[in-house]
Amino acid sequence: MTRTDPTTLRTAEQFLESLRDDRTIYYRGERVEDVTTHPVLRHAVEHACLDYQMAEEPEYRELALCDAGYSRYFEIPRSGEDLLARSALIEASTRAGKTLVVLIKEIGTDALFALQAMSAVLGEPYAGRINRFYEHCRDNDLAMCVAQTDVKGDRSLVPSQQPNPDSYLRIVERRSDGIVVRGAKIHTSASVNANEMIVLPTRAMGPDDADYAVAFAIPVATPGLTLVASPYLSTKGKSDIEYPLSAPRKMVETTTIFDDVFVPNERVFMAGEYSAAGELARGFVEFHRFTAISYKLPLVDALVGAALLAARTNGLERAGHVRDKLAQLICYAETLRALTHHAAERAKVVNGVAIPDTMLVNIAKLQFAEGLHKALQFVQDIAGGLLVTYPTFEDLDQPAYGAALKRYLVSASHTSGEDRLRVIHMITDLTTGEYGGYQAVLAIHAEGSIEAEKLTILAQYDRERSLEYARWLAGLEPQTWPSVAVFR
Repeated sequence: MTRTDPTTLRTAEQFLESLRDDRTIYYRGERVEDVTTHPVLRHAVEHACLDYQMAEEPEYRELALCDAGYSRYFEIPRSGEDLLARSALIEASTRAGKTLVVLIKEIGTDALFALQAMSAVLGEPYAGRINRFYEHCRDNDLAMCVAQTDVKGDRSLVPSQQPNPDSYLRIVERRSDGIVVRGAKIHTSASVNANEMIVLPTRAMGPDDADYAVAFAIPVATPGLTLVASPYLSTKGKSDIEYPLSAPRKMVETTTIFDDVFVPNERVFMAGEYSAAGELARGFVEFHRFTAISYKLPLVDALVGAALLAARTNGLERAGHVRDKLAQLICYAETLRALTHHAAERAKVVNGVAIPDTMLVNIAKLQFAEGLHKALQFVQDIAGGLLVTYPTFEDLDQPAYGAALKRYLVSASHTSGEDRLRVIHMITDLTTGEYGGYQAVLAIHAEGSIEAEKLTILAQYDRERSLEYARWLAGLEPQTWPSVAVFR
């Protein structure tokens, strides 16, 4: 790992050049020779360039960079104010990405911060390695991905009980200079356009699972590492007019295969410390859920904006049932924003790292996840059935009937047929198509399931204060006044 001047930032062109290496990627069964020129995957790479381009834009430079001159993503949060600045950057980059998160620095620094917070527990030599790797990524302005979720096999069994011992990634050999790992991870986002892959455990483990308690980092071009890219959210055949959100950009998830991959000692952060596996897994998830609720803000704003635009286009702004739906959409969006900001403000500091309030982060994520499908319904209801029955711009240009079609599509507020069709295309892409479906599934499964969020909320809530107050109300406590304990 080499160091550069800490104030050195990479350009988008330098980022692209760094991806032209010997990484092993497959798409629909075929080897990808150059991810930057592949007809589909290049759209993911170009989308990832946003994080580098923003640092060069005068309007965003103060937000994108910290006082030390490197990317703000790498600034270890020491306070709630730092977390708010980080959230604002994540929101801004996702907004520029038309509601699709960029993720190449966001997710990796989530993992780096979790490792930093855990370094005192992990001790040496791991703590020193973690800090040196953090500096390596920060000072070289690297793009990172995180591989955490194992394929899991029979989910009723712990790793060491699986019929297939490789259902969870594991250490198969320990050498004097490092370890050899075998297995697979799934849902590895942004891996094809990352420089480094950080690997973390996915669950709590017991003594028999020691070989599965492993955390490390490797370059994506490491021998034995194979990335099998999902074709979902393909850009192939999509026009920018008909798919204004999803045609020019893509997020790539991979099934990530580790075929006896060697990891040198300097890059190993956990190797058998099973008692710390669960804490590290949760630590990353809580940082990453804060990232998630930050990058969901442009999406909920887009849903409110789409509903308002559809109501105006259709002449329904004063309709009672539409106003009711608009009010509910606004409450949905602003509740998420308020919870996100308050989670930062109520941060706690562990080993010098500010961690967002775990309970509020999970409440925010749960509120978003359980409300998204209803929000999509409201937007679709206001927009109308033309979302799935629309004609095309090719029809508008057809000499035989195009002029008539334009005339018939004119709507309220003097909206032309062409503009009405653009509004419909945007809302269709956002709510009904492959991209809308992608967002709907992410709401349920990404950054942890709905049930995991509920369990975390139950575990984090201080029940005793509520129970004490309920007992006082019922006359079960002798004191005249209720406790002065302040509910948080």
